[in-house]
Amino acid sequence: MDNFVCGKCGYVVFGSAPDNCPVCNAPKNFFQPDSNAIKKPADPKNLNELEKKHTPVIKISKQCGLAGAGCTDAHIKIGEILHPMEEKHFITSIDIYIDNVFISRYHLTAERLNPILGIHLKVSGGKLKALESCNLHGRWMAEADI
Repeated sequence: MDNFVCGKCGYVVFGSAPDNCPVCNAPKNFFQPDSNAIKKPADPKNLNELEKKHTPVIKISKQCGLAGAGCTDAHIKIGEILHPMEEKHFITSIDIYIDNVFISRYHLTAERLNPILGIHLKVSGGKLKALESCNLHGRWMAEADI
C-alpha cells in the first residue's frame, strides 16, 4: 500500500492522496509519495531499545467506564519503554486511524505530558492504527483489532 505525506503538516494517508489534507486543509498537490514515511522494527519479535521507545502499544477495552454501552476504549502508550518527553526529544503528535480512515490528531508538548492517550470510540470493530511522530526519530506505527 502506498503512503502519501502532506508536505505542510506531515499527515500520512494510506492509499492515495486526498483532495485536501484532513489536518491542515492543504491541497492535493502538497502530498508526496513516501514509501519510507513510517519506520518499522527490524524484527518485531525482538525489539531493540530505540524500537521499544517508539513503537506504540495499544490496549483495547470493550468496557468503557465513562460512556457505557456502545463505547470502546483504546489506550495508546508510546513505547514499551515509555518514550521521553524532553525539550529536545519528544512525541509531537499521535494520529488515529480506523480501517485506514483518519479519525483524529492529538498534539503533545514536551515536558508536561506523558506520551499516553486514551480515546473513546463509537465503533465495535475494525482495525485501529496509532501513528506517532517523534521529533528526532520519525513516525512509528502500531495497529490493533477493535
